[in-house]
Amino acid sequence: MARKQTAAVLTVTALTLALGACSSGSGEGGGGKAGELSGTITVLTNRTDIVDTTLQDYADQFQTENPGVTVEFEAITDYEGDVSIRLNTQDYGDVLLVPNSVSKDQLPQFFEPLGTVDELGQEYRFINEQAYDGDVYGIATFGTAMGYVVNTKVWEQAGITEPPATPEAFVDALEQIGEKTDAVPYYTNYTDGWPLTQWQNNQGTIAGTDAVSIRTSQDDPWAEGNEQYAIDGLLYDIVAAGVIEEDPTTTNWEESKTLLGTGKVGAMVLGSWAVPQMQDAAEAAGGSADDIDFWPMPWQNEGAFSSTVSGDYKLAISKHSKNKDAARAWVDWFLNESTFASEQGGISPVVGAAAPDNLATFEALGVNQVELSPAGEETWDNDISNEAEIDLWGDKYRKQLVDVARGAADGDKESFFADLNSRWAAARANVVG
Repeated sequence: MARKQTAAVLTVTALTLALGACSSGSGEGGGGKAGELSGTITVLTNRTDIVDTTLQDYADQFQTENPGVTVEFEAITDYEGDVSIRLNTQDYGDVLLVPNSVSKDQLPQFFEPLGTVDELGQEYRFINEQAYDGDVYGIATFGTAMGYVVNTKVWEQAGITEPPATPEAFVDALEQIGEKTDAVPYYTNYTDGWPLTQWQNNQGTIAGTDAVSIRTSQDDPWAEGNEQYAIDGLLYDIVAAGVIEEDPTTTNWEESKTLLGTGKVGAMVLGSWAVPQMQDAAEAAGGSADDIDFWPMPWQNEGAFSSTVSGDYKLAISKHSKNKDAARAWVDWFLNESTFASEQGGISPVVGAAAPDNLATFEALGVNQVELSPAGEETWDNDISNEAEIDLWGDKYRKQLVDVARGAADGDKESFFADLNSRWAAARANVVG
């Protein structure tokens, strides 16, 4: 785990639900039928904002149906860091969300198999994301679409009423916002770091379902014409155009929600999960939730936008849990009976469920949903990025990118990407041969 911890990052917001157990309860489990279950399970969450309200309501409902089970929560601010460390022990509870530091080949080491890909694929979406060798070890709490959150009032003031269809048009639109409004066109959330990792979640938007396999077959992902170049190149161009906050080192995630909600910021690249949070922030600050919308990234294929959709954190059961029956009952109930996915503006993991309201614009635009295929060699992407010391899912190299683009570090776009390609190619040679 020590090697993997260096690559531990947030693929989703630090404000999405993280569930798990820190210690198993009394008893050895109990029966497997509803009403006969017994024991205590502890549920870890980084949702400190709803741990005593929404989550407790869920627990109360579950316990009414399963009176022999007690559900306890533990709120963890640094979920990734803390839980990744706890995986080095057997004391990581009954139910938890799979930390991003865990590679697919490590899943059987830490988690209980929940069923086969073929079986669970009939019931849930995104099940390939935490599967290994045909078995599923984690099921998404909800799905999220990638794009960017906008304050439409700000964009309309700049004369823009529909999503830009090209990267050049996107940067130009941000420049128009800067010239015609008092808003900061784009907010990087540089200081918190994890929002920069959201850019990587756009993989597949251009390259399609085989984006990961395509990248692992390339020696130069950051060469013009490749998807990785397009993703990071757009971020670079935004920063270089001077349409971001004056000092990125002073950004604040919580404050940014209010800034966008009240029209002091125009846009942020995030997942669709962020829309309800921005709307709530707008209402709390005297703004309007109606001003907040979610638009697709500025790339089109044959005239159509695409958005990569993927599962958020995945619910899993500890291999060392002494209450596996109760733990599985909680997982099943949370996925199928709770209203968490809809309340968070997420895509339900249940096959056939209706789309959330915050994707209404996507529906109107006919945005294609792209779900990534599992890579042929399941660990190559992770192994290459680790070997190259390029944290694709972290914030280190994107913070460096922002610094170069804003003139706070030496180099330029060409030299920065050339260095990434060189390191990637050398690592790929060692991993792939």
